[in-house]
Amino acid sequence: MVVELGAGTGPFTAEIQRRLGGRGRHLAIEIDPVLAQRLQHWHPGAEVIQRDAGELRQLLDARGIYRADMVISGLPWALFPFATQQQLMAVTAEALSPAGAFTAFTYVHAVPLAAARRFRALLAESFEEVVPSRTVWRNMPPAFVLHARRPRKKPVPSQ
Repeated sequence: MVVELGAGTGPFTAEIQRRLGGRGRHLAIEIDPVLAQRLQHWHPGAEVIQRDAGELRQLLDARGIYRADMVISGLPWALFPFATQQQLMAVTAEALSPAGAFTAFTYVHAVPLAAARRFRALLAESFEEVVPSRTVWRNMPPAFVLHARRPRKKPVPSQ
């Protein structure tokens, strides 16, 4: 069960579909109605959902999905206010299975931004392991991937 957040124009969608090879299930969530319609046309093997990624839990529940094995994000995390980052990270980590993984790409030029630093700290708080990939210098602009594994369990508030 792979969930893609912010599928956009579909470069990750295509790769996810290729790697799944007809096995498993792929939900591609895209808020923009025009992009969502194009994605559905170009990638019929993906279940494209035109909604906000912050509604992830409700979207999974409506489809009878308890947990995702992987969440791949194309969302611009470094552009979001901290409250939005927190809300999205909470629903993402909660949606993953205990052995689940979260992957997000980021651009090298965004690394020094305060919002990007907050996002990295939020990843470290939310997952047991966070590993950056090597930088892909041939990408324009240069980018790298953050791989986060095993969501941390949130403490249950005492009554």
